[in-house]
Amino acid sequence: MKDIAIRVDHLSKVYKLYHKPSDRLKETLGMKVPVREHYALDDVSFDVYRGETVGIIGTNGSGKSTILKIITGVLNPSGGKVTVNGRISALLELGAGFNMEYSGLENVYLNGTMIGFSREEIDARLDAILSFADIGDFIYQPVKTYSSGMFVRLAFAVAINIEPEILIVDEALSVGDVFFQAKCYRKFEDFKKMGKTILFVSHDLGSISKYCDRVVLLNQGVKMDEGAPKAMVDLYKRLLVHQEEEAQAQAQESDEKESASAQADLQVQGGVWKDSLATNPEVLEYGEKQAEVVDFAVLDQSGRITNTVEKGSEFTIRMKVAFRETVEDPIFAYTLKDLKGTEITGTNTMFEKVSVDTQNPGDVREISFVQKMDLQGGEYLLSFGCTGYRDGEFHVYHRLYDACNITVVSVKNTVGFYDMNSKVTVE
Repeated sequence: MKDIAIRVDHLSKVYKLYHKPSDRLKETLGMKVPVREHYALDDVSFDVYRGETVGIIGTNGSGKSTILKIITGVLNPSGGKVTVNGRISALLELGAGFNMEYSGLENVYLNGTMIGFSREEIDARLDAILSFADIGDFIYQPVKTYSSGMFVRLAFAVAINIEPEILIVDEALSVGDVFFQAKCYRKFEDFKKMGKTILFVSHDLGSISKYCDRVVLLNQGVKMDEGAPKAMVDLYKRLLVHQEEEAQAQAQESDEKESASAQADLQVQGGVWKDSLATNPEVLEYGEKQAEVVDFAVLDQSGRITNTVEKGSEFTIRMKVAFRETVEDPIFAYTLKDLKGTEITGTNTMFEKVSVDTQNPGDVREISFVQKMDLQGGEYLLSFGCTGYRDGEFHVYHRLYDACNITVVSVKNTVGFYDMNSKVTVE
């Protein structure tokens, strides 16, 4: 039987929600007040075995961070218990124990002591910590003078270099610049090779797929399922578009059945494609409205509507345009931007040399752009447009800016925005 490093046994965490702040005071005085209970975690159980890397995924508010805070002792459970066998280092809120008036070096000793190390043990690890942080003479300056990047570098260096038996990671591998991130991932991989136990929470589904041996899927405080990373990521993608029941059935069927079922998704949803996507509630739109983008969708290689696309797979961007007036030679377009607003790529029917006839009032056209996803793993924003030329002048009939996001899941990222898909030989 495998050694258990972490056992989560029927764990619950309940928060009381009060109608107004004064009700909390009244309750402490013994008065009855209306209160509503919110279950951040509800009867969650799973085991993490020694030497195993286990991921936890789920939508926002599913209880991922709460469960890590209970395991690390930051929070107390309302019910159930957690058993931990081994010394833990937690990469949760980096630098939470730092004193802003102290120098970086003083904070290294302060933080190490809080974790449970003696001064001698910290001395033995000091060179590795300073080398990893790589902030030079700033180590002798008060941390209140640090940039945000320097601050997280030092905090990460302290947490990662104490060589724990169990490492708890919560969205902490994407700190600092690209070079520091690469160093963080190398350290993470070193931990795996050393046989350390790792519990890993992330929204980066590519990292979850790459590093984890097993994945636990949470939804609104309840454990939905656990199993192989690919199966759980697929289930999570269905969960993101509120298709939990169908997702559970799909996860148990063969790939052929899943593909056939997914191809029928557009018909099943009655044409309201965007209702199955996570869309931007503050989408910016403008235009003359002679034509209007009335619906849109992103479809993965199985034909399923989703915000998540695997790098290297074929996917489809689809839009539906309704015409209110006569429009000659309309142009249909989409654009993908990064979260900073930089336009990464995009195309339109004019660039693709696809001519469209004159459209009349009442006409509706469905346009599909099919392509391979070669962007790096990450988050992107998708915009749509319908434009054209009238009497030699360019007109914008309708544009939807940042209508929805696309999450690209990748197990291999290269430098820059997209992958050159190089074929490498070494002789």
